[in-house]
Amino acid sequence: MKVSAFKSFVCPMDGLPLLQEKNIFRCEKGHVFDMAREGYCNLLLVQQKASLDPGDSQTMVAARRKFLEGGYFAPIAARVFEMVCEMTANVKHDSSLRIVDAGCGEGYYLHQLSKLVVANHHQGTLALAGGDISKWAVKAAAKRSPDIAWAVAGNRQLPFAPGTVDLILSMFGFPDWENFRTVQPVDGRVLLIDPGPDHLIELRRIIYPEVNIRERRSLNTATEYGYRLKSTDQIKFSMN
Repeated sequence: MKVSAFKSFVCPMDGLPLLQEKNIFRCEKGHVFDMAREGYCNLLLVQQKASLDPGDSQTMVAARRKFLEGGYFAPIAARVFEMVCEMTANVKHDSSLRIVDAGCGEGYYLHQLSKLVVANHHQGTLALAGGDISKWAVKAAAKRSPDIAWAVAGNRQLPFAPGTVDLILSMFGFPDWENFRTVQPVDGRVLLIDPGPDHLIELRRIIYPEVNIRERRSLNTATEYGYRLKSTDQIKFSMN
């Protein structure tokens, strides 16, 4: 199995394909978006921002990266890899499984997926892209994994053409089912990772005087947009 960058971005202003010319992306109507030196593109328009600097701050990104690099969530990344391998079995030999991590943060899960692909000898090709509203998160992701396409973009307007994204990863994030449906083909899939009732329980018991039980997220909205639940898996492990 090989990894490539899924750079089939569209212009956030008119939805036309963005063509890369050296360090810029340009659409037919002349809208231009610069590629940052770290290797990502900012496709989040000013009118799409709820604040001047939306999403996680630089300090928050650094803290999350330090935690994730401790390997605490490695079992989750490993299970994602296993499920992706299962999906590649149905992909044509000359095609890629196009995967977008919607709300990718600092890129841990796509980075781990890429590493596991290299370490294991599976057939097929993965075309990977990640997007997040935090420029600090995307900058960190692009620095670490230049073989993956990265963009500053929100889940409400994923910068991909209709029907081009085979699999969307929503890792502890905020799925926008309406927009997800727009960029996926009829048989497109979403891998939704949600915290279980004991998520980070070891830490929560230290911080809070009373630990509340988390309720499962409702999938009613997903059903409204044509998605159906294929399977549910639970991963449970302890950490110190």
